[in-house]
Amino acid sequence: METYQETIAWMFSKLPMFQRKGAAAYRPGLEAMQQLDQYLGNPHQAYPCIHIGGTNGKGSTAHMMVSVLQTAGFKTGLYTSPHLLDFRERIKVGGQLISKQEVVEFVTSHKPYFEKAQLSFFEMTVGLALWYFKKEKVDYAIIEVGLGGRLDATNIITPVLSVITNIGLDHTQFLGTIHATIAREKAGIIKPKIPVVIGEKDPRTQAVFEEVAQHQGAPLSFAEQQNSPFFSDLTGSYQKKNIRTVIAALEQLHLGLEDEIVQKGLLNVKEATQLMGRWQKIRTTPEVILDVAHNKEGLTLVAKQIKTLSYGKLHLVMGFVQGREVQDLLSLFPSSATFYLSSPNLERALPLTQLKEELVNSPLYIQYFQQVLLAYQAALEEAAPEDLIFVGGSTFVVAEVLEYEKNNSLK
Repeated sequence: METYQETIAWMFSKLPMFQRKGAAAYRPGLEAMQQLDQYLGNPHQAYPCIHIGGTNGKGSTAHMMVSVLQTAGFKTGLYTSPHLLDFRERIKVGGQLISKQEVVEFVTSHKPYFEKAQLSFFEMTVGLALWYFKKEKVDYAIIEVGLGGRLDATNIITPVLSVITNIGLDHTQFLGTIHATIAREKAGIIKPKIPVVIGEKDPRTQAVFEEVAQHQGAPLSFAEQQNSPFFSDLTGSYQKKNIRTVIAALEQLHLGLEDEIVQKGLLNVKEATQLMGRWQKIRTTPEVILDVAHNKEGLTLVAKQIKTLSYGKLHLVMGFVQGREVQDLLSLFPSSATFYLSSPNLERALPLTQLKEELVNSPLYIQYFQQVLLAYQAALEEAAPEDLIFVGGSTFVVAEVLEYEKNNSLK
C-alpha cells in the first residue's frame, strides 16, 4: 500500500485542483459527481447535512456551527476548502482531522475508478468526505460549497438546511459579473421544501433568492439585522454578520439549544475545530495578524478593522491570484502604510512582473519580493515593536506565512 505522502502526491499531480491551477481545473456539472456518489453507495444519505454557500464567511459560519453542535453533544462532520497547511484540514469529525490512514485507504481502494472517470481533485475529495462521515456515523455533516453552488460538486446532497452567507463579486469568470447573476448561481443549493437562511439582505440579490425559494417551495428567512447578543473567539469584526447567520440557521434546525450551549460553542471555535486564518494573531511584538480575506468585500472589512487598532506604523505583506483588481484592493488600506508585495507559490498567482506593471504609477510605498517569505521577513525586520504587520490578499500567502511560523515554532 502507498504511503500517505505518495497518495497525496498522486492526488495533486493527477487531479487538477482549481485553487492552484485556476480555470484549467474548473469543471462545472454534477454528472461525474453523481456517478461517484452512486458508486460509493450514496453515503451522504446516511446522515443529515447542512449545506453552506456564499461569497465570504461561509468557512467561518461552518466552523461556528460545528463548534456549537459539538458543544451540544452531536458528533459532527465538517467539509471545507481550501486547506492552509494540511490537506486533511478539509475533512474533520469532532474537530479532528481525518487520519492519514483513512485517506490512503480510500484513494487506494478506488484509484482505478478515479482514473477511469477522470475525476477532478475536488470531486474526489468531496467523495472522500461523504464516505468518511458515513463511516464515522456522524449525527450531522456540515458541507461548505467549493465554488458557486448550482454546479458545485457538493450540490448532489439533499440537506436538511441550506445557508447562503452573502453575495460578492468573486470568481466572476465562472459565476457572472453582477450580484444578481452570482446570486442565482449560489441559489442553486436551494432544494425543494428545504429551509434556506440568507445571511445578508441585499436589495441587489433579495428578489433572486425570493424567486428561487418560492419556485422550490423552500421556506426562506434572512438573518436578522440587529446585533446578536452572542459573541465568538473569532474576533474579526466581520464575524458579527456570521454569528447572526449561525443563530438564524440553528433556529431553523429546531434543536432547542440553550443559550449557554450556543455561547459556549461560539467561544470555543478555534479549539473545537482547529480553524486558522481568520483575523489570527500570530505574534505580539510587533503584532502580526493574518486573514484569508482575498476579495474586495472581505478586504474592505479587514481594512475597516485595521483602522480601529492602535499601532505605530502599518506594514502590509500581500500577494494575489490572477483576476484581482490589485489597485482597487490596495487603495482600501492607509496610503501611509508600507506594502511588501510578492507572488504566492501557485500556478494561478498574479506574477510579480504583472504586479509591477499594474502598480507602476502607484503613489504607495511598495517593495517587491521574489517570494512571500522574503516579503514577510523584510516586514519583520523593518517593523518596530509597536508596529502592526498584516498578512493577506490570498489564502496562499497566509498559508506560506503560517507554514513558516509553524516550522520555526514561533508562538
